[in-house]
Formats: sequence, C-alpha cells, structure tokens
Amino acid sequence: MKEEVVMPQLGESVAEGTVVKWMKKPGDKVDRDESILEITTDKVDSEIPSPAAGILVEILTQAGETVEVGKAIAFIETDAKAAVTVKKTAPKADIAPARPSPGDSSVHDGSDRPGTKIVEYRRPGTQASPAAVAPRRFYSPLVRSIAKTEGIPLAELESIPGTGNRGRVNKKDLLEYMESRPGGVRAAASPARLAPVPSYPRPTEAVQAIPMDHMRKAIAEHMIRSAQTSAHVTSISEADVTEIARFREANKKAFLNQEGVPLTYTPFFVHAVVKALKEFPFLNSSIEGDKILLKRAIHIGLAVSLENGKGLIVPVIRDADEKNFLGLARSVVDLSNRARTKKLKPDDVQGGTFTITNPGIYGGLIGTPIINQPQVAILGTGAIVKRPVVINDAIAIRSMC
Repeated sequence: MKEEVVMPQLGESVAEGTVVKWMKKPGDKVDRDESILEITTDKVDSEIPSPAAGILVEILTQAGETVEVGKAIAFIETDAKAAVTVKKTAPKADIAPARPSPGDSSVHDGSDRPGTKIVEYRRPGTQASPAAVAPRRFYSPLVRSIAKTEGIPLAELESIPGTGNRGRVNKKDLLEYMESRPGGVRAAASPARLAPVPSYPRPTEAVQAIPMDHMRKAIAEHMIRSAQTSAHVTSISEADVTEIARFREANKKAFLNQEGVPLTYTPFFVHAVVKALKEFPFLNSSIEGDKILLKRAIHIGLAVSLENGKGLIVPVIRDADEKNFLGLARSVVDLSNRARTKKLKPDDVQGGTFTITNPGIYGGLIGTPIINQPQVAILGTGAIVKRPVVINDAIAIRSMC
C-alpha cells in the first residue's frame, strides 16, 4: 500500500512550507524516520523524516514549490512487490488568479472550484465594505507583521493581488504593492531590503553568481528591519572570567563523563544573564506602541552558527530562570545539535525575551550585534584571552572577556 507523505505542521502559526530539496529520488529505498527532504518556512529550515519504510515511488511537489500544511507531497510504497514501476509525476500547479488591470473594479470572492480560486480585488486605495473586513485569505505571520508595521489595515490587505498558492499574498506581493502605494513605503520602518548595488564594469576574470538561499535572505531582511526599528547603542564591559576558566579546565572531562554533555562557557553566561535580568527586568521586555511590556518569564535565545557557514539561527531556552546549571548546559547542547542537524521546529525559535550571541568563537575581542526584534537588548560575548591586568597595584595574568 502507498503511504502518503504530507507537508507537516511545523508550529501553530505555520500554514504552508516550501520544499528546498529532495534527498531521495523516485525509486530510492527509504527507511522509517530517515530524512527524505528539506523544507523551509517563515520560521525555520527543517529536514523531514520518512513516515514509513519502503520505496519512494512518486514526488508531487518539486524543489522551490510551496504547499499548504497537510497536503500530500509524495508517496512511499510500503509493499516492495508493488513498487515495480516507479513513476515521477510533475506537480500540478494551482491555477493562480489573474492579476487585474489597473482599471479593474472589485470582484466578489466566488466559489472555490477545484484548482481555481477567485479572489476579490479592489482598486488600491478604495475602502472595503464592512462584510469584507473579515479575512478571506490566509496571511503568513511575516506578511501580517509587515502590514502592521506599515499601517496597512486588513481591508487594504485584502485588496492586494496575490501570486502565492491559491492567490495568497506573499512578502514579494506586499513589498511591490507598498512601492506603488500612495505615499510609498515608510522609510523608517520599511521591510528590510538591501540597497541596490551600483553597476560597475565586470572584471576580466570569471564571476560566479551564487543565489542567496532562503535563510540568508531572511537573516538580512530581519537584521536590516531591526536596525530601522530601534536605536542601537553599544555598551562595552570587561569581565574577569579566570575562575570560570579554571573551574572548566579542571572539571570538563569529569563533567562530560558524568553528565554526557560537554562543559562549555555558554551555560555560565546564560546563568549570569538570568540573574542580571531578574535584577534589571526592563531588559527582559519588548515595546508595543507607547507601552513597555515586561516579561515575567525569561526565555533566552542563543545564536547558533550553522555548519559550513550556511547561516545563523536562534533557538530558545524556555524558562531559563527555572533551570539549574546542569539543566542550562543540557539545553545549550540539545538546541545547538538540533539546530545544526535541522531538527528544530518553528516553536523552538519563537518567544525569546533576550538573546546571547558569541562572536568570540571567531577570535573577535568585541562584537556589536543587532537586536533580535521585538526584544530590546542583546549580549555579545567576545573571545576569552589571557593577558596582563592590574589587580591591587600588581600585574597578574587573567582570563579576560
């Protein structure tokens, strides 16, 4: 019998996913829980395991295509005898609604016939009727966030033609609309886009053009938007971590043997940050309009660099204030490993109240990180180096950070 592979629900707010690549091709044997494809969402990239053992006989959704959660994307034949003929089926693309001409008026949302969807379009700038205020289309959290930042009401959002799956409005549609919108894009809070690069004559040697992947583009956009959202002021302090360095060096082998996880500097820093946030709660907050939202829970985000320089992701240690040192150490290792093996779920990277990043792993003494919105602060830890310092009018060699 054929086992259906569906687009998984990776988090409560995720309604669709995009196939990045297939690790198997039709005709390949797969084992249960073996990774067979990689998908990406607005929140996270993840490798998806096979729901059954058998032969991958049919792929319905190719790399680069976006489909709804729960929709079939492939079939696995669990009966080896039945998997004699392997058939590779091209995906059936949904018929996207045609874009209206600039003079077109509103068209009411029609019945949802198989393969088609008629979506109401209105001339930009016109007001929707009261009955049209309730959303008839799904909007991703990213689209809703941009619309909220730019002051675009739901009625206006409903009027934007969508080129996504079943006529959905994606980020590209929204950005293009805002450029032609009366008044244009608000410069101070515009969605992040890299400034156009001036055109220069190409050098004589060959140039390799490497398209940015989904994660790199998302990081660039998120960081630029953060810089445009809040003022960034950097304060640099120096910490003497000699005692921590000595403790770690003396106990790291025993700690690994006894607890099964390495003893790194990170849980020491997380523990210190938790204590600091309890003493200075305004750093564990966010700003909404003219209100400061103090967070009672302390959820610490850890910036994790992925292997081979493929990006950066920030998984979250939830309720860090309720964990002892061993619990923090285990959480650090677990999140880092799952981040690098693409086993994180969108919920693992949401809800952080404060972030720690470590540019020191690259040898940098000081880094000036960008705030992870909607948080109000971030800690960057530099490299730990031994150097001479003055203590009680005497020179001593200390481990400084």
